[in-house]
Amino acid sequence: MTAIEINPEGLQKKRSWELKIKIKTIMKKKLFIIIPLVIIVLIQFIQIDTKNPEVKIEEDYFNLTKAPKEIADILKASCYDCHSNESKYPYYSKIAPISWLVKNHINEGREHLNFSEWGTYSDEKKISKQEECIKEIEDNEMPLKSYTLMHSDANLTSVSKAKLVEWFKLQSVPL
Repeated sequence: MTAIEINPEGLQKKRSWELKIKIKTIMKKKLFIIIPLVIIVLIQFIQIDTKNPEVKIEEDYFNLTKAPKEIADILKASCYDCHSNESKYPYYSKIAPISWLVKNHINEGREHLNFSEWGTYSDEKKISKQEECIKEIEDNEMPLKSYTLMHSDANLTSVSKAKLVEWFKLQSVPL
């Protein structure tokens, strides 16, 4: 029977090499967690502007159209956060990057239709915007699903949809 030679020096080098690989693997895993966490913390310092533009009552939709309280309540609950200068920023709008998405939705909403600036629209534009409102409501495009998930009071019932559509149709008739 031949004796097997054991080389303690070679074994030690192999173990040292394996240990280095394990340490590198652990460090990579830690960095994989630490780097995103550091980025999330750092982006919290990039805050959105939550100051609403001034509301001029003489240009506001409700003032100009004399919308009944019921219609005003529906529009306030379902549309005004994104389509007016009266946006209410919820708690989650202070957490980046969610805050950036919220601000982007509000900016896009105001750009497309701003009830607070209704008086600045031409008669043709007012009719066009109300016709768009009818289509968006009937096609269940508005309010956005992503909005109603966090704001259940913004969901439009079939009754509130019918009332809004009827209201916008009455307002869309040229004088």
